[in-house]
Amino acid sequence: MRGIGLALVALLFVVGPLQAEDGDAWQALREGRALLLLRHANAPGLGDPPGFVLDDCSTQRNLDEHGRAQARRWGELLREKGLTRVRLLSSRWCRALDTAQQMALAPVEPLPALDSFFASPTSERLQTAALREALTELEPGEVAVLVTHQVNITALTGIFPQSGEGLILARPLAVAPKVLARVAPP
Repeated sequence: MRGIGLALVALLFVVGPLQAEDGDAWQALREGRALLLLRHANAPGLGDPPGFVLDDCSTQRNLDEHGRAQARRWGELLREKGLTRVRLLSSRWCRALDTAQQMALAPVEPLPALDSFFASPTSERLQTAALREALTELEPGEVAVLVTHQVNITALTGIFPQSGEGLILARPLAVAPKVLARVAPP
């Protein structure tokens, strides 16, 4: 029993600092010293059907009911964390726009630099450079939430996020972005 007790105490030392760091990340986000980069909510499948049209959601892979609920929970979580005035930027793909709209935090601003390059991987470098440039144009102290795709997040950070996962990144963005927290899908 004593071994179990010691293991629990050791676990508390490990978990405690992680929670403190997580709280620091949320505080940095509230103060505009960080931004939230979010992979769109659950949309079954991979990529888009051949011949998809950007302005026609019926031709794209879209959120399912689980994804819509996940996006609404993101909005609830962000409001619980005190993020009620944000700049909400999104990829122009329907699943990203829908994620942002379901969050119901602010008007959604489409940002082409957040668009997926899954179907054209040769554009990764240019697309990532455009995203970095767009992030430098955010106003100092502006609270920003960005909804994009796995390929964009991986190209920028080296992290492969699951659907609906978010990363709180320190601002200004470093060459290798400093990840303050990974936030699991709510």
